[in-house]
Amino acid sequence: MRAALPRVLPVALLLVAITVLTVWIMADVGIVTPQRRPSYTALHGACWILFGAACLLVKRVPDRLVPAIVTIGAVVIGLAALTGQPNTSTDSARYNWDGIVQNAGISPYRYVPTDTALQPLRPQWLFPDGTPTDSGGLRCPGLRARPAEQVGAPGLVCTAINRPTVPTIYPPVAEALFAVARFFVPRAVAYSPTQVLGLVAVVATTLLLLRTLRSLDRDPRWAAAFAWCPFVTMEAIGNAHIDGSAAFFALAGTVLAVRGRALGAGALIGLGIATKFLPVLVVPPLLKRHPVRLAGAAVAVVVAVYVPHLIAAGDAVIGYLPGYLDEEGYDGGSRSALLSAVLPDTAATVGAAVLLLALAVVVLLRADPADPWAAQVLVIGGALVLASPRYAWYALLLVPFMAMSGRWEWFAAVILFSIPVIAGQPVPFRVGLLLVVVVVVTAGVLRRRRSLRTD
Repeated sequence: MRAALPRVLPVALLLVAITVLTVWIMADVGIVTPQRRPSYTALHGACWILFGAACLLVKRVPDRLVPAIVTIGAVVIGLAALTGQPNTSTDSARYNWDGIVQNAGISPYRYVPTDTALQPLRPQWLFPDGTPTDSGGLRCPGLRARPAEQVGAPGLVCTAINRPTVPTIYPPVAEALFAVARFFVPRAVAYSPTQVLGLVAVVATTLLLLRTLRSLDRDPRWAAAFAWCPFVTMEAIGNAHIDGSAAFFALAGTVLAVRGRALGAGALIGLGIATKFLPVLVVPPLLKRHPVRLAGAAVAVVVAVYVPHLIAAGDAVIGYLPGYLDEEGYDGGSRSALLSAVLPDTAATVGAAVLLLALAVVVLLRADPADPWAAQVLVIGGALVLASPRYAWYALLLVPFMAMSGRWEWFAAVILFSIPVIAGQPVPFRVGLLLVVVVVVTAGVLRRRRSLRTD
């Protein structure tokens, strides 16, 4: 152990530095306002630099110590992200509210948050008291709350929930996780339950990566690319996005599929799809082996978790999904940054769907179900490039599969999607996406040439 200390100590010091910066971001910077944006950008950028250095230096750590240092780093950095409330997203306000509603025995799809039928459930931190203005409006305290129209009674109410007058968009497994996260705490507890849920997802994914990489005779150091990543820390834990849990289910399902356990794989992937829909992207590279069992199990799980909510709330289980797709520009075709530059109106959305379907068919035919990781990265990354979502945390699904495949070049996409969140400024997205394509293609060509030389 003493001989290994010079190799371990630099990595440990970098992880301590990342932890300190994470506490600084969460506890001191707090909610990112325009005034606090420069500090947040600088600190977050420093975390990325230290993360890159730590991933390089962990190569020098002896093999027997890698699982411990990767896991400890994930836990310590993750705990640091619990020292403050979500700072760039308000999604977890809805998560916690939906959990509160469910624990009161009410379907989260039945009422919108501002419905007066749920007024007895409203905690002050989500629905603070406002001050009436002379113009008939409502002035809300703090930085999170905004006035919204009540449903079921006239007037306004202050709430920290975004889109408070529309139904929830989240699928049943996500809703179940929200309810579990809130079950053991009183309503007065604010955002930490869903942040802890995010920490559990990140640590569980880290442990699964370490075990799977080792079992497949791959370098377990790649797990650090997920476990210590500032993007994962901030979005899955700090901002508590449920995408971290969806990514865990998708990864766990793929692990079972690689081991030939199609029914279990399909069930876990089904849980992922019923958490955030996006895990459907990991399916095509797995379908060459036992397609009926895998797909059938996934569909069965999705149907099974929806049935209780269909009984309780009818077609309201669809929630705000159609409105969200329209709001984000997918109905009108403006969301796909690359294709909307050359195709008119809805043709861009259709074009993106066709290209993604073609990509899925290609990987279905060519991918090895026993080694699907690189193909899954290609499908997930391709979907992100084609759909170019406005929200960076959608890329949380990509990172664990990057770690499994060693496709580090896709960090270009993660960074591109993160820049507007970190800097608070729009970026020339089309140019950025083209650069991502160039980086990915160049890395693929170089990897192919190196493989041919080795052979």
